[in-house]
Amino acid sequence: MQDRSARRRSRTAAALLAAVPVLCTAVLTGCDSGPEGTTKGAAAQPSARPGPVWDREPGSVAAVGDSITRGFDACSVLADCPEVSWATGTDREVRSLAVRLLGESGAASRSWNHAETGARIAQLPEQMALAAKEKPDLVTVMIGANDACRDSARYMTPVADFRASFEASMRQLRAGAPKAQVYVSSVPDLKRLWSTGRGNALGKQVWKLGICRSMLGDADDMGAQASARRASVQERVVAYNKVLREVCAKDRRCRYDGGAVFDYPFTGRQLSQWDWFHPGRDGQARLAEIAYRNVTAARPPA
Repeated sequence: MQDRSARRRSRTAAALLAAVPVLCTAVLTGCDSGPEGTTKGAAAQPSARPGPVWDREPGSVAAVGDSITRGFDACSVLADCPEVSWATGTDREVRSLAVRLLGESGAASRSWNHAETGARIAQLPEQMALAAKEKPDLVTVMIGANDACRDSARYMTPVADFRASFEASMRQLRAGAPKAQVYVSSVPDLKRLWSTGRGNALGKQVWKLGICRSMLGDADDMGAQASARRASVQERVVAYNKVLREVCAKDRRCRYDGGAVFDYPFTGRQLSQWDWFHPGRDGQARLAEIAYRNVTAARPPA
């Protein structure tokens, strides 16, 4: 009798234990525990992964890059004009990224421009080292046009070298300013700039002085060889932008513009009145708008 009672109690206990998951599912959907104590079922929420760290209101800005960031040919022929720089300038018409973020007084005291006219990607690590010394909250990068703009298309910087130099630049910055944010602008569409500027006779005369010969040389030649040359430059710019995007994506504090500068349809109004290739004041203002929109966005560009 005791054995039968014990067996009945055992069967009853087993039935109750078997019913627990059913009750749990019916009454508290999703209460089963998964790996490492996670909860499964419709009511469960996946554990959040740490997202990118991005401060939409940085308190200081350092700029690196080339002639565009130096405001070359924006104020006078063949000369830098950093006061109209899209990144750190003080010109009220442009309203640079630094002015938009920090105000006029803040931009004057807490922004630095380490860009150099004519700079290529190989010079960027040195510029990044200088920027890191400022301990900026944000570093802007616009580089690559001069790597494509060479005396001949065959002298353009190889894509692998471009990648290696940009990776070295990011390492250089991180060594001195590990928490600095980085905003990376895409390389402008040089072919569009050629197409827009070649309608200006004065601009084409300035182009003959040696500005971006790989794209602008023999500006009115529409033959097969010239067209192929321009296409090869265009392809290289696209490849550079791919590198900028991919390298930036590996850094949690880096934000690429999603190709916004490359895609921007510059018109004659935005180009320098002296060379019809570099951005003038209006073009610099458009670059500042693009940068501000991307830096302050809740999410990075797609």
